[in-house]
Amino acid sequence: MTLETVPIPAAINKGDVNVPLSDIVYRRLLEKIYSGAMAPGTVINEVALAREFGTSRGPVREAIRRLQGIQIVTREPYLKARVVELTAETALELFQMRMGLEGVACYLAAERMSEEEIDKLMRDMEIDHERRKGVGRNAMPEAQRFDLHERLVRASGNKRIIAALCGDLYHLLRIYRRHSGSVRERQDDAYEEHWQILRAIRARDARLAESLMRAHIKRAADHIAEQLKQEAARP
Repeated sequence: MTLETVPIPAAINKGDVNVPLSDIVYRRLLEKIYSGAMAPGTVINEVALAREFGTSRGPVREAIRRLQGIQIVTREPYLKARVVELTAETALELFQMRMGLEGVACYLAAERMSEEEIDKLMRDMEIDHERRKGVGRNAMPEAQRFDLHERLVRASGNKRIIAALCGDLYHLLRIYRRHSGSVRERQDDAYEEHWQILRAIRARDARLAESLMRAHIKRAADHIAEQLKQEAARP
């Protein structure tokens, strides 16, 4: 398939000039979904999006197909595409998988990370925390957000765990994680739990780091499951 090439609209960053338009639109749609600008269940209007991005419907359609492939967008027969609906059942399954894989990732990270890498990770987390307090979580562009979970998974050095959690599934996981952290109380608790995990890693207590990560994800799973059940029960 030949990728469409048209003049880059003003809404597209200059650094994206040599990037296929479908890739740019794909990233923009992910940003809109992550930020909540396109909420779960939102009908995807190809015409409106093409107008917004300053391109034809071709790149938009291709981006939507890619989002379907990673389960961010659903399309029932004879119906329009929609942003995936969040369900308690799916959240539980995803978070159960994370408990196992991210727990092991923390265990490995505690064994394999250098002192310099751990120090940098702790500094980056503190810088991100201060920045969030200054501009607000939801006001931050997605690209600027610090993701401790992804950093620890990659620090594990286990290629299969990295592929499972940082590949296509990462985007779906992140939507659920964002929803679970949307309440301020949970954000504050998660921040403290992150510090406990990092302290265990710095102490080279791999078993404690694994246990703390599992407990952290379990609390997040319980939180989001309860949230989604309450939302489903609303008239």
